[in-house]
Amino acid sequence: MTTSVRHSRPADAATISEIEAAADSLLIQRFDAADWPPPATDAERSALPGFLLVAEVVEDAAPPVAVGFVHVLEIDGHAHLEQLSVHPAHGRRGIGRRLVRAALDEARERGHERVTLRTYADVPWNAPFYASCGFVESEPDSAFHRRLIATEEALQLSAHGRRVQMTIAF
Repeated sequence: MTTSVRHSRPADAATISEIEAAADSLLIQRFDAADWPPPATDAERSALPGFLLVAEVVEDAAPPVAVGFVHVLEIDGHAHLEQLSVHPAHGRRGIGRRLVRAALDEARERGHERVTLRTYADVPWNAPFYASCGFVESEPDSAFHRRLIATEEALQLSAHGRRVQMTIAF
């Protein structure tokens, strides 16, 4: 199996939504959450400034299959890792870590000095995973980051566990 990361294309939209829904099912199951917010639509994701990278795998002579993505917002001078999803059928193979590294490289190339994210503190594939990638817990220090918290509160995400901001600086 070969894995590669590339920029997303318009044809990836449906697959990206499917990957996010499948990955979210792990959180829904963990939290027994009947009220989980649906994945972002292609129109919502496309309207946001930033970049979207897709991980593809190739097995044998089959065509490449998208199995994960990372979406980084670029708003008010900030680079914020908004979403990282890997289809559970392809989990625990380093694909998420590869997507994070590619996103960090892209953010650095675009002139950013740090990347932030918000996640669950106590979910093993959330904050502990990001810590293993070099992210550390940090305080929201801008209006942009405070708006993210307000959005999480409106979606009632903290009902399922403690949310934290994490940052990595280059």
